[in-house]
Amino acid sequence: MVQYILRRVLLMIPTLLIVSIIVFSLIRLIPGDIAEIMVENRKYANDVQELRHKLGLDQPVPVQYAKWLGGLLTGDFGTSLWTGRTIGEELRHRVPLTLQFGVMTMIISLLIALPVGVLSAVRQDSAVDYLTRSLAILGLSFPPFWIATILLVFGSIWFGWGPRQWVPFSENPWGSVMALLAPSIILGIDRAASLMRMTRAMMLETLRQDYVRTAWSKGLRERTIVTRHALRNALIPVVTILGLQIPAILGGSVVMETIFNLPGTGKFMLDAIQARDYPMVQVMNMVFAGFILLTNLTVDLAYGWLDPRIRLR
Repeated sequence: MVQYILRRVLLMIPTLLIVSIIVFSLIRLIPGDIAEIMVENRKYANDVQELRHKLGLDQPVPVQYAKWLGGLLTGDFGTSLWTGRTIGEELRHRVPLTLQFGVMTMIISLLIALPVGVLSAVRQDSAVDYLTRSLAILGLSFPPFWIATILLVFGSIWFGWGPRQWVPFSENPWGSVMALLAPSIILGIDRAASLMRMTRAMMLETLRQDYVRTAWSKGLRERTIVTRHALRNALIPVVTILGLQIPAILGGSVVMETIFNLPGTGKFMLDAIQARDYPMVQVMNMVFAGFILLTNLTVDLAYGWLDPRIRLR
């Protein structure tokens, strides 16, 4: 197991290197020049050429990439061209919000998808099954950004409700959770719809297996058969879908943080792209890429825990 984890971690290095080249190249294809934008917005009084020299943008692109990559390897993420603060400082203020939002979204999604999917499979073709399947299709039909916009518009008109200001969880746990509850529920329901349908499909397949029929013939209780014999084996494809949803949740955080005006990495990344803040966008993309790679490793390790027959070598 340890050798497998070490090998996977080592394989992440060339993957992240390729990602860094792609990110560094694509961000420079965005129309516009950060120096011209900063001068036009009077952020600096310098002329464009002087500012480009000060920011190091007049150097050849390979030289800029080598300096940026060297900074990443030494832990120096650089300085934001727009805010003037170090990128590490910006991330320390914004990453906790995005992580908390992602965790709350996943918890809400699982709390909805797993029980409803199992119940729908156990009560196949019943009124409960038809109702849950219809709700899943309904959940897939409405985009989260539309629901969030409707909630904010009509909530403010009818009830005078608006999004709360987020505070760190360590300072005010209840206030922190309540500030992210509405966007987490909206995005969690959207993610739970597809997860519920997969849970139902895999549970139906597992319940038809011979070992489950043997458990029924032994007179075991339905709860024991479903939770101990069927559910664990049905969760392997569900865990795969769950791992694939992590990038979707990160993408959804950009939309939700923008709509609810949350100071997380998603909204800040969108602002950084609009401001052509190259160092900030590059580092945040690398952080997202590294997080996704670690998520894939966690999913692979979960396979071995759910099914002892799977050997990780």
